[in-house]
Amino acid sequence: MGNKSKYLKAFFFISLVWFSFSFIQSDQPKSLHIKTKLNYFSTDNIGNIYTVKEDELLKYLASGKLFARYSNLKLGNITTIDATNPLKLLLYYRDFQQIVFLDNQLTANSEPISLEALGYEQTDLVCAGANNSFWIYNKQNNELVRFNEASKKTASTGNLKQILQVDLKPNYMKEHNGYLFLNSPETGIYVFDIFGTFSKIISLKNLKQFEVNEDIIYYQKDSLYCSYNYKLFEEACKSLPNVLNTIDVKYANNKIYLGFKDSLLVKDFR
Repeated sequence: MGNKSKYLKAFFFISLVWFSFSFIQSDQPKSLHIKTKLNYFSTDNIGNIYTVKEDELLKYLASGKLFARYSNLKLGNITTIDATNPLKLLLYYRDFQQIVFLDNQLTANSEPISLEALGYEQTDLVCAGANNSFWIYNKQNNELVRFNEASKKTASTGNLKQILQVDLKPNYMKEHNGYLFLNSPETGIYVFDIFGTFSKIISLKNLKQFEVNEDIIYYQKDSLYCSYNYKLFEEACKSLPNVLNTIDVKYANNKIYLGFKDSLLVKDFR
């Protein structure tokens, strides 16, 4: 009886140690390393990763497996990719003022959209909108313009420098939940509704880019990655891993994505 008791105690002790070890192991951050040359990258809401190197776009699955590639040598380098809708990616070629839409196989199912043909010759920024719409920021008129799926203008702001009485120098924009967020590093993030009506300014300055999820804006600040609740005015920051020499950093799907010139590192970041 005594030996049996000893065996049971030993069994339970070993089981407890194994369980604890398994728990610790499973709690460790998982990471993914993709060898790929890139200038910048983007992600979508289902975990796919899109890397851009000059004129070439590569799509990787969440597992890190290369899925597809796209290039259009006639249009030059890809200036912007917007993967807000993973079924309809937006690519912008600033040098040729052209927009290309791709499906989830990275296939273009329609002709490129010429912004010059629409009457806009100095478009700095382009982003995707809801219901297959898209926005442009036209430098010549300092205005935001929204187009529907048929490339018909549905909204515009007018000259923002005159309306807001500020010297805007926007470098990034993104639509989320019916609002457009326009980033001007020197003054902050300007928020507009889908009709082009100015709503508010969020006083986050010196940002290169950001992500928006509900009421929270995510952004890099030196060696930190921060979240800012713009309704509660609360900021929280965490130290970034492996931040040295990164050329692009993003947060999505509870993961941090670190882009380098020759690779992409993905780590859990909760």
